[in-house]
Amino acid sequence: MEEIVRLKRDITAIQVPFGTPALLAKDTEVTVAYSLGGSYTITANGSMYRVESQDADALGKTTLTFSLAGNENSSLEDKVWAILHTCYDPEIPVDIVDLGLIYGIDITAAEENMSNVKVRMTLTAPGCGMGPVIAEDARQKVLSLPEVKEVAIEMVFDPPWDRSMMSEQAKLELGLM
Repeated sequence: MEEIVRLKRDITAIQVPFGTPALLAKDTEVTVAYSLGGSYTITANGSMYRVESQDADALGKTTLTFSLAGNENSSLEDKVWAILHTCYDPEIPVDIVDLGLIYGIDITAAEENMSNVKVRMTLTAPGCGMGPVIAEDARQKVLSLPEVKEVAIEMVFDPPWDRSMMSEQAKLELGLM
């Protein structure tokens, strides 16, 4: 549900779809479009922006947190898939797994009960300016798992992404079914 608020302080947001930082000044009127996966998508001055959770207070919101409660006894691969479900393309309110952007996960042993994780992912369009932002969000979230030592995100564009890769749930949410 959209909500109009005035920024309580200056923030640096990421302009969508370009992926460039932009300063939004205190008292700017913004519309909060949605909050998903620990970030907010807002519109202001005719543009769309992604606002990270650490700037939630500027929107008059609380910092968004997520947990994998209930997944403690799951395999590391299941935990990685679960945490990737908390990563969103700010233009599309569907997570990157249901969008079909994750092509695979490789887990290799590291040291002392730690593992390295490689995520192969794509974008809805190869030139997407938000690609590095989405990839870094995925990397940071996977890295937050206590049994993960290192995370590598590999961008792949073969096969090219198309709508058929989306889950049925994603298609329903976007009105494509």
